[in-house]
Amino acid sequence: MSKHITAFKDKVPILQKSAFGAGHLVLNLLPGALGVFMFFLLTAFGMDPFLAGLLGGLPRIFDAITDPIMGFISDNTNSKFGRRRPYIFIGAILSGIFFVMLWQIDENNSVTYNFWYFLIMSMVFLVGNTMFATPLVGLGYEMTSDYNERTRLMAFANTMGQIAWMIVPWFWVLIADPELFENQAVGVRQLSIAVGVICLILGVLPAIFCKGIDAGHMENRAKLSIKTIVSNIADLARGIREAVKNKPFLRLCGATFLVFNGFQLVASFSYFIIVFHMFDGSYGDAGNWPAWFSTISAIITAFLVIPIISFMSDKLGKRQAFIISTIISIIGYILKWWGFNPENPLMIFMPVPFMAFGLGGLFTLMMSMTADVCDLDELRNGQPRKEGTFGAIYWWMVKLGQGIALVLGGLVLDMVGFDQNVSKQTVETLTNLRIADIIIPAGTATLAIIVMWNYSLTEERAEDIKKQLVERRGEL
Repeated sequence: MSKHITAFKDKVPILQKSAFGAGHLVLNLLPGALGVFMFFLLTAFGMDPFLAGLLGGLPRIFDAITDPIMGFISDNTNSKFGRRRPYIFIGAILSGIFFVMLWQIDENNSVTYNFWYFLIMSMVFLVGNTMFATPLVGLGYEMTSDYNERTRLMAFANTMGQIAWMIVPWFWVLIADPELFENQAVGVRQLSIAVGVICLILGVLPAIFCKGIDAGHMENRAKLSIKTIVSNIADLARGIREAVKNKPFLRLCGATFLVFNGFQLVASFSYFIIVFHMFDGSYGDAGNWPAWFSTISAIITAFLVIPIISFMSDKLGKRQAFIISTIISIIGYILKWWGFNPENPLMIFMPVPFMAFGLGGLFTLMMSMTADVCDLDELRNGQPRKEGTFGAIYWWMVKLGQGIALVLGGLVLDMVGFDQNVSKQTVETLTNLRIADIIIPAGTATLAIIVMWNYSLTEERAEDIKKQLVERRGEL
């Protein structure tokens, strides 16, 4: 049990927590809305499935390049407004505007025109979104130096972030409702405006109200200019090498890759199981059950699971809290076998409180532990602190896994014999699909526990590192 008491100066005020949480709501709402809207490229805008797949995959490659660059830039920025906040402010505005522009495509245009318009605007949108997201993540790592307060901050932020997942599932229902919109294309265009405006307003709040580390006296920052671009690239490469040599950080990345992408790989399976197993292939009878399943999951994660995980982290430590929460999630995955019951649809909510410990614990604890890793990096490699670089690499790992999960998810559906062109699936197909829906996330979660078993940055070690850094900096 933790005996450490958080000093008053290390506590993050509720206004700053709320502003940072608003930023995390945007971090979830934009990709969530993007994922839903991408489906309507097929049905509303007549995009070829292969071209739609390219539009989903090619921008991710571009994103993987820009994230570390933005992390390096924000780590080495010197301004009176701090290292992160100017980029968050500008990035939030650009993200909102570019998201709206991305979806102002006309279904009457040629498929070729819409493909190139969407591809180019996706790149433009990702520039703005990277400018917002990467510094925001880095800012969160430096808002407090306290071991436990970091977890409380991330718990608060992830609770607010879950609000996005309470809303996003209903975008399917709204866009397809003929009483709300003339057609699906109109629904996408108009709803994107609402999403963009909301994200712009909420996105600037962290830049206005949150405070990061005082970087005024931070040493060894690279000079950012056209003349120093070659040396900047060398410094970026060195920073990435130092990050990937950090063994605790690699464990965090590995565990995240396993838990999150094991979940992502089967994320769509629940929808198919609800429709074809519980409602015998009738989309009409399935109605809003899939949307309610996702919304209730987000509500339970936000208001029940995350507070419990934060409490466990305070009492037991972050590694133990992660292992326990992941074991609970495995129990939830197994309970899905009995939860998806055609005789009693309400049973689908039975495994949800258990499964929610998986992602609820993952990002709350991993983001907190990444902040601890940044302290370790400063102790080993000196300044400047590299929260932006570590955050970029961490989320690059998440995005890479998402792409792999999308590919493997389709492969698994093909292997179990799922046929999207028929109204009813065979008993064998549904049985195999349900088994895969359990074994894959439970298996990857088990591997993640093994990866984290010998994670070495305990509370005692983190506090010792903090004391050494304070002494090195000459702080009181």
